Amino acid sequence: MSDCLFTMASTTRTQLQPLQELLLQGSVQDTSLDVLLHRLSGLTDNPQSGMQCFSDHEIVFQIRADNGRNPSASVQPLSLRVRRSLERPDFPWHVKYVGQPEFGDKSKHTLVRSCIDVGTSDNVVQFLQEMGFKMDHEFIAKGYLFRKGRMKVIVSKIFRLLQPGNAECVEAISGSHMVELSVLTNHAQEQIQDVMRNFAEQLKPLVQLEKIDHRRLMTTT
Repeated sequence: MSDCLFTMASTTRTQLQPLQELLLQGSVQDTSLDVLLHRLSGLTDNPQSGMQCFSDHEIVFQIRADNGRNPSASVQPLSLRVRRSLERPDFPWHVKYVGQPEFGDKSKHTLVRSCIDVGTSDNVVQFLQEMGFKMDHEFIAKGYLFRKGRMKVIVSKIFRLLQPGNAECVEAISGSHMVELSVLTNHAQEQIQDVMRNFAEQLKPLVQLEKIDHRRLMTTT
């Protein structure tokens, strides 16, 4: 999961142009997890090499444009996601920015949002805090990564930290695993979205991958 899309030290100005992330999401009950993993192993590339496991610690930071001086303002804060691999501490840390999803075109089969993901040094948390970012929440994601051509399938279980910063003391937040099917691209071509939709159809009825409007989820919680 901690794929290094860019290396901060060698990133050029053109490489930092946002890509577009095409995304479908769903969930599967823990009782059906083994069946889903078996199906994904048969549908994705290099099944003989086995699935790639990961365990990541992710921290979400936010900063308001007014630096928090007007909490009642409706301006959305800027969010950055910082993650590190717990299994490979020698891997780079990562900072990821995702833009607001595009919901205007209902003909699109997937959620579309801008995305920048860069590898960083391990002092990135201190750097963001000195810039004025504040931690919003943190969690542990443990699961499996599959690839099918340009597509990436992530099956992960989310854990809350019982003690802030202590990745060893966690508990699961639900009895299910989150499933994400995504592609990073320069342009959200309709052909790629069709391929993603067709692949998602092959995972039914185990998991229903959908174009989820996260704004509606926020208003119902």
